[in-house]
Amino acid sequence: MNNDPNPPNSAAQDQTEGNTLHAKGRIKEGWGALTGNERLKAEGRGDQMAGTAQTKKGQWKQRIKSWIDRF
Repeated sequence: MNNDPNPPNSAAQDQTEGNTLHAKGRIKEGWGALTGNERLKAEGRGDQMAGTAQTKKGQWKQRIKSWIDRF
């Protein structure tokens, strides 16, 4: 039996990884703005969007799981 609190592909794991990616993107964008590096700024914005999408994916997984558990 698997006792892992966050099994692979779990909603919590998606949310955590999404939040981490979003934060990393904010840092990249800020560093790019500080140094005048447009490529780094664009990468940062992309990472933020990807992080937000992954976080939302985790939220939807949690909602669906809650809905299924009610039945």
